[in-house]
Amino acid sequence: MAAPHGFVETTFMKLSIVILTYNTKKLTLECIDSIIKNYKDEIEEKIIEIIVVDNASSDGTANSLSGKKYVNMFCNTENSGFSKGCNLGAEKAKGKYLLFLNSDTKTFDKGFIKMTDFLDANENVAILGGGLTNTDGTKQKTAGNFYNLFNLSLVLAGFERFGLIRKYPKNITQVDWVGGGCMMVRCDVFEKLWGFDPRIFMYMEDMEFCFRAKKMGYLTFFFPDIKVEHSQHKSSNRGFAIEHIYKGILYFYKKHTNYFEYLFVKILLIIKAIVAIFVGFTFNKDYLRKTYMSAIKNIL
Repeated sequence: MAAPHGFVETTFMKLSIVILTYNTKKLTLECIDSIIKNYKDEIEEKIIEIIVVDNASSDGTANSLSGKKYVNMFCNTENSGFSKGCNLGAEKAKGKYLLFLNSDTKTFDKGFIKMTDFLDANENVAILGGGLTNTDGTKQKTAGNFYNLFNLSLVLAGFERFGLIRKYPKNITQVDWVGGGCMMVRCDVFEKLWGFDPRIFMYMEDMEFCFRAKKMGYLTFFFPDIKVEHSQHKSSNRGFAIEHIYKGILYFYKKHTNYFEYLFVKILLIIKAIVAIFVGFTFNKDYLRKTYMSAIKNIL
């Protein structure tokens, strides 16, 4: 990835907004248009750039964005997943800061500038997660604590919905991790950490990245003072998400913990899947049965 390289047309490139898209043509266009509406001056002054990476979409996304004003477009020949796609966008970036933004978001203010100002004023902070809201105005819990064995047990038991693990802090707060749907990172730190782990196709890559950052002494904060709406689950289906969350959790424990913790987590995941499959058969929920059978198959 390109390190910040000084001045572009006498103005320092401060922020590179990296958007990964896969078969979300309409959402991606709306996302980009909302950014341009709020940051047109900064884009024209070369303070902000928009980078879009298309993961071999089949819905005409690449054609619709090709030549679009203010957009730097790059295309993969295959769907390489979230981590690899974002890493490619980061390699093309010129900004001091990188903002990884989901394609199914809409921006309504200049909150990204506030985030860069915060990072300018707090050099000990390397990662800053922006607050996201649902389309009905409710807050998305996209920050929280790392998944230790106790936390993970609560998550698999369904207690995550009560805000015990994930949260939306009302104030600027230090946290363990923030979601990758709106994550700002210092470019030099992203480079030192070698980006997102490319072996994680999708889901858990944000937590794993923040975990590695913390091990190197970098701080992660949550920044709620922005207005970004996220149409959650519109860019991927829930069954797909569960399968890859299972893979991501198991990979995280295999990479960062000892064998016994890894084995314990694998057993927990299998038990959760068996319970879900039983519920699926009992109440004729084909979705549960098929999703969790596939999830077990992928981790065995």
